[in-house]
Amino acid sequence: MALVLGAALSLIWGNPEAGFTGKLSKYLLQAAVVLLGFGLQLGMVLKVGASSLGLTFVSIAATLGLGFLLSRLFHVGRELTTLLSSGTAICGGSAIAAIAPAIGAGSANTAVSLAIVFLLNALALVIFPYVGQLLDLSQEAFGLWAALAIHDTSSVVGASAIYGPEALAVGTTVKLTRALWILPLSFLCSRLTRQQSGAKWPWFLGGFLLAALLRSTFAEGAVWWDRLALGGRYLMVATLFLVGAGLTRESLRRIGVRPLLLAASLWLVVSLVSLVAVASGWVSVSL
Repeated sequence: MALVLGAALSLIWGNPEAGFTGKLSKYLLQAAVVLLGFGLQLGMVLKVGASSLGLTFVSIAATLGLGFLLSRLFHVGRELTTLLSSGTAICGGSAIAAIAPAIGAGSANTAVSLAIVFLLNALALVIFPYVGQLLDLSQEAFGLWAALAIHDTSSVVGASAIYGPEALAVGTTVKLTRALWILPLSFLCSRLTRQQSGAKWPWFLGGFLLAALLRSTFAEGAVWWDRLALGGRYLMVATLFLVGAGLTRESLRRIGVRPLLLAASLWLVVSLVSLVAVASGWVSVSL
């Protein structure tokens, strides 16, 4: 509801401060992820993260490869394909923001990629919980599917939180594990294109782990840790409202047909394949 409301207000009345709300949503998201860490035991976080490290690598490599194959079908340039594939494979806007300077991408292609990934990401937040309920996925299965198939961390956390606490734990942890691959991919791209990489260590991941460590070490403060985690969920609602406000008429006008078809086709294949793999039990994680 927060996402839809933010998008509706922006599309109807406009958002003259889209740049500011975009930056604010980024920082609020990072703070919310740290607070959510207070709701999890460190042992569980490390277990899920370790068990999903190889899975996220395979998923990212396959998505990138498929993205470049589809680019030939839709006749999309290499630069735009790299940005769209990276955003789909890793973590949406954050990956695009890191990969763009690593390959020397132009501002136009970066803006188009962000607009397309945001649009698909918003659809995922609305659609995924209904699909999960329709197929009667367990909370752990849904969290894993959301973490593998939804672009941005904000929508993974939002969709998982809707589905249940176990889904939230799995979805958040696997998604952050997936986000770690921003660094090696960005450095690889910068080497291949001889650019200065702009990737930065995701500090909020360290904060997330520290929060889980504090909860595990000082278990007697569980009531306070639960309140902080609840605060993270409320902060995520505010984040999703600001994310929705970033969908402006100008950003929609930037989207071309061929890049949109490429990104939508890639995302659809990734979503369906990962859903089949999770629902059939081929891939799984446990708390």
